[in-house]
Amino acid sequence: MTERLRRKSVEQSIADTDEPGTRLRKDLTWWDLTVFGVSVVVGAGIFTVTASTAANITGPAISLSFILAAVTCGLAALCYAEFASTVPVAGSAYTFSYATFGEFIAWIIGWDLILEFAVGAAVVAKGWSSYLGTVFGFSGGVVAVGPLDFDWGALLIVGTVAALLALGTKLSSHFSLVITAIKVSVVLLVVIVGAFYIKVSNYTPFIPPTESGESAGSGVDQSVFSLLTGAAGSHYGVYGLLAGASIVFFAFIGFDVVATTAEETRNPQRDVARGILASLAIVTVLYVAVSVVLSGMASYVDMREAGGGHPNLATAFELNGVDWAAKVISIGALAGLTTVVMVLMLGLSRVLFAMSRDGLLPRSLARTGTRGTPVRITVIVAVLVALAASLFPVNRLEEMVNVGTLFAFVLVSAGVIVLRRNRPDLERGFRVPWVPLLPIASIVACLWLMLNLTALTWIRFVVWMAFGVLIYLAYGRRHSLLGQRLALDGKI
Repeated sequence: MTERLRRKSVEQSIADTDEPGTRLRKDLTWWDLTVFGVSVVVGAGIFTVTASTAANITGPAISLSFILAAVTCGLAALCYAEFASTVPVAGSAYTFSYATFGEFIAWIIGWDLILEFAVGAAVVAKGWSSYLGTVFGFSGGVVAVGPLDFDWGALLIVGTVAALLALGTKLSSHFSLVITAIKVSVVLLVVIVGAFYIKVSNYTPFIPPTESGESAGSGVDQSVFSLLTGAAGSHYGVYGLLAGASIVFFAFIGFDVVATTAEETRNPQRDVARGILASLAIVTVLYVAVSVVLSGMASYVDMREAGGGHPNLATAFELNGVDWAAKVISIGALAGLTTVVMVLMLGLSRVLFAMSRDGLLPRSLARTGTRGTPVRITVIVAVLVALAASLFPVNRLEEMVNVGTLFAFVLVSAGVIVLRRNRPDLERGFRVPWVPLLPIASIVACLWLMLNLTALTWIRFVVWMAFGVLIYLAYGRRHSLLGQRLALDGKI
């Protein structure tokens, strides 16, 4: 049996969750999962991406871009919900792929998720450090150490959330609830206060006429779609609306982290689906509300000029003379980024935990402490993320997070079709409607967004995945627990 056909059965995956010494504590409810989902999705995106995209790419039609991105995420979310209710095991897309496509593809997607969560956490930690300086009135948490810039602010937030995660997932959920309440309150304040400054004339034209430009870049800096079609870059118009959807999609990244906590949920067959869908519904309403208010407060032309090409949410308030809002928005962004770092690190630790328990990484890492949390892996995750965030300029790797996420979405959507065909007998707490049409629609939507990422992003992604294949061949393939079991049974 080849590695591709080394499929770990759903029953075996569930049985492994009761292995002594690697058992996770089941503490979470659907409400906890919803809090985690909102915590990780409502981050800096709503405070920065919304304004810059509206000013430079879509105009007032930014709300439609958010709706298109939400539909794409919603399609993938339904597929995640079915898988998580069927295979309530830590690891998310990694575990799902193990049961459908086999060990090698599972390793590939696991390695992909490591990229998504690790780089995402590092980038957001650096953003947190920057906002810390804005809130408290200094130049950010960066000091020069020889030739390196040491970001102590990033180190501070990574260390803090790692300690909370090691103390227990339930405690982390309570902390996330408090911080999430703060940042959602700030978002609601922005919507309510901003509504009094809306001018209907700012919504016209709703979809501005196309303006040709060089935004698509050239060579490997332009999108794959541009390379394949020879299309020129443009601002606004219908193509701007579609491009805007690809950009603001990044603001939704993270809801899939909810699926990584399925093993720690009391009633995963029911609650994981509820948590995923509820969190996505909440953030979609918030994003659309903010985009509608923002577009009405100031014209996209004024925002583009006032923000020097890089406006944020505070720019619209400054144009209306509401200067105090900038400080409030910075506080909201600081709170938002805190929980984003936490939940991304939680997702990363659970993926590494699942891979270690399966023997694809050292099994000694999959030990849980007295509180039922994988303390060793949490410490390793904290060290790696802290080093990346505090010492290296990781901001250029942001798009790699997005290509990794979309790749995971494609495999999970395809996996629903495969598992429905191969294992129709499995109990499913949630079932995706209209299979295979809806999963196929999810795959197509994700591939479209992937085509809008730059060719350079794809090159970096392929290099990362090739490095992962080498590690699998050198270590994971020979130490796979499933491979050892099959060898003892004489099946390989």
